[in-house]
Amino acid sequence: MKTYKSIKHLGESPLVNMGPIKLRQPIPTNEVENVDPFLLLHHYGPYAISEFSNPFDLGPHPHRGFEPITLLFQGEQLHRDSLGNESVVKSGDAQWTTAGRGIIHAEGPTKEFVKKGGDLEGIQLWLNLPAKYKMITPAYQHAKSDEMPIIKDASGNIKLKVVAGEQQKKFGKIKTQTSVNVFMIEANGKGDLEIDIPTTHESCVYLLDGEVKINDEETLFKGESQMAVFNTDGNTIKIETAKKSKLIVVSGEPIKEKVAQYGPYVMNTQTELLEAMRDYQDGKMGHLY
Repeated sequence: MKTYKSIKHLGESPLVNMGPIKLRQPIPTNEVENVDPFLLLHHYGPYAISEFSNPFDLGPHPHRGFEPITLLFQGEQLHRDSLGNESVVKSGDAQWTTAGRGIIHAEGPTKEFVKKGGDLEGIQLWLNLPAKYKMITPAYQHAKSDEMPIIKDASGNIKLKVVAGEQQKKFGKIKTQTSVNVFMIEANGKGDLEIDIPTTHESCVYLLDGEVKINDEETLFKGESQMAVFNTDGNTIKIETAKKSKLIVVSGEPIKEKVAQYGPYVMNTQTELLEAMRDYQDGKMGHLY
């Protein structure tokens, strides 16, 4: 029997400064520390990118102990990493980096995209890894938009893409270390869709743009980007779109372990953080220029 997950928190998505750019950060905030196993959610853009303005060009930087994920809604980004991977991530694509014991990567708009100009908009998620997987071999996965299974509502206005996990017996291309669902959703107008989420999963809906009603009762967005976080009850989240909208739905089996975080490293203890910094300085995470 389908039962709706109850809403634990409904809130806005405050703007924060990150170097030369401003972006929205619904996780973490004072009210929501995390949605275990998701530690961070950044909504960047839309930025007007051109040869005269390109603030979102992130040079080489390290990660260890978690999985940084990018879901691109507009524009084009180039990914490079210390494993030798280089790929162009286009609108509708997803990139999924398993940092494991250590990786160095760089991302930013492609030279071609900067030259022609256009809007760049995306989501970055930080997905924690349990202690037993924190030092696994690093890896990189790129799921193109046309490789993702699609679920549509009865009206055909809502399109859900399965990036990772399962929906209606369709499975995402991305291989995950733990039980996780990541869905990108775009609506062209009015429609409604029921999304199956395991009862035990922590879960949230984040709306980039548009207007969405949740579980027949809560209006999620009118004027500001917002997020709904759900309790670990029920097995369904219903979304009803009132107009053209973009949103993501993510869920995962909570890890329930102590988190020690410093900058680009997510470990379980302070000692492990110090080891990560030392290993990066010693070149043990590879090199990228």
